[in-house]
Formats: sequence, C-alpha cells, structure tokens
Amino acid sequence: MKNPPHALAPAPGDVHAAADRIRPYARRTPLLDLEIDGRRVLLKLEYLQRGGSFKLRGALNAMLSMSPDDHVVAASGGNHGLAVATAASLLGRAATVYVPETAPEAKARRIEAAGARLVRHGAAFAEAASAALDVAARPGHRFVHPYDDPAVIVGQGTVAAEVVADEPDVDTVVAAVGGGGLAAGTALAVAGRRVVAAEPEDCRCLHDALAAGKPVDSAVGSVASSATGASRVGEIAFDVLTAHDVTSVLVSDDEILQARDRLWEECRIAVEPAAAIAFAAWLAGRVPGKLPCLIVCGANADWVAR
Repeated sequence: MKNPPHALAPAPGDVHAAADRIRPYARRTPLLDLEIDGRRVLLKLEYLQRGGSFKLRGALNAMLSMSPDDHVVAASGGNHGLAVATAASLLGRAATVYVPETAPEAKARRIEAAGARLVRHGAAFAEAASAALDVAARPGHRFVHPYDDPAVIVGQGTVAAEVVADEPDVDTVVAAVGGGGLAAGTALAVAGRRVVAAEPEDCRCLHDALAAGKPVDSAVGSVASSATGASRVGEIAFDVLTAHDVTSVLVSDDEILQARDRLWEECRIAVEPAAAIAFAAWLAGRVPGKLPCLIVCGANADWVAR
C-alpha cells in the first residue's frame, strides 16, 4: 500500500493535544494490576474502547483534524474500519470503508451496524486499500490511513499516555504491531520508558524493516493477521520507532492462542488473537522491566457459548 503524502513528523506534545481533542468521545479505559506466575504485570484494557479497539482514538483525532464536510474513506482488515465507522457516527459524518473479501464477518457486520458504507474488494488488504485511495482522490473525500498518518499515530499514543498518568512507575509498555501506529504513538507518549513492539512470527513487517534498516515488504500469514496484517510498516511509524530505539520481539501463533486462552482463564478477558500478542510476549519471558504494562488492544471477534 503506497502511503499518501504526510505532514510534519509527530511529536510527544501532539499526543497531549490529541488527548484533549478526543476526550469528549473516547473512553478512558481501565488499568488492571495483577500477579500472574508470581510476577506483577499491568494490563491496559483497551479492548473496552468504543468500537472494540484502540483504533478509535486515531480515527477520532484524524477526523477532528480535517474538514467536517469531508467524506471519510478508509481501508481496513476490520478494526480500523470499525473505528472510522464508529468515529463517523459519533461526529455525524459520512464514511465509506473498504475491506478485503477475507475480512472477518464479525468486523464487517459491525462496520455496517455503525452506519458506514461497507465495500468488499479484493482478496487482500492491499487491494482494498488501492480501491479506497482511488475513491479518496475525488473532490470532497479524505483518506484516513490505518497507521501511517501523524494524526492517527498521536491519537493511538493517548493509550500509553493514560497508562503513565495512572501508574507513573511503569517502566516498560508493550504494544502489538500491525503497521506500527500504536507502537509509534506509544513511543511518543511514554517519556523515555522502554517500548517493546510485539509481532506474530508470520506478520513481522517491523521486525523485517529493522533488520533491513528501512520499510520492506513482508509476508502476511498469522492467526492474528486480520488485525496485524500490514505487509509493510508505515514510513512515519518506522521513523518514530527507530528514533526511540524500540525493541522488537516475535511470538508464534501457538503462543498467541495460548495467551488469549490464559487471559480468559485468569481474568475472564475475551479478546481477539491480536490483543493477546503483548501478553504472549510477556508470558514467554521476552519483556524486560520490573513493572511492565501490556496493551490489550482489541476484542472484535464473535464468542459463542458452548
């Protein structure tokens, strides 16, 4: 997906401005302090956000930074599209969301229920994004990038800003990575604390970019790919992440699913696989720090009682 031209690089002060801007619309999500396997850990329960994920924050900040008359266009594997649809509903604006034909039905259904026009296009996210960019080029339309827009990045950073405000002793924050927006926003918000970016072994665009020294195309294939399926890390996000010396760690699909199940068994937290990536990295001992916080980032899956 070719990234659109962007404005000045985001800065830490922009995160605080975004927090003020979105405060009337976004929930301040809870911070859970617990002990698991004899270790203290904090969970930022961002899956309780409106729209079911952290993505609402970036969508709100981007939309509040543009003309209210613009017709918003988005491309998404699911969560960003639902965030844009939810933000548009909250702000009384029109939105069209392109998703690949493989988008989970739970996410597609919720996008339409939020009031956005849903368009299924192509077998992969890149094809849906290309079609969305074509439409967004029309007069009166505006594309909201899922992760590589300064306004989106600083909006996502408000998650970590709440973490450090609620518990200043946090020394490490762990964020799952798709295109890198949440991790980049986190790095801007945590004032020198360590940031760990966690990725599935088979959706590792940041890990591959760090190895190459620049954003590169990366294979996509994971149980969490509907939320972490970017084939290339965002250019703005990459610049922020490298400037802040963010650490990258990988987890397997088995570790992700085991972590998701453990969240349910330990805390009765029901989330989609991508939201368990940070917890998986911590359970596997790949997260340093005396008091880490793991962002539990989304819950857009269908759960069926058995």
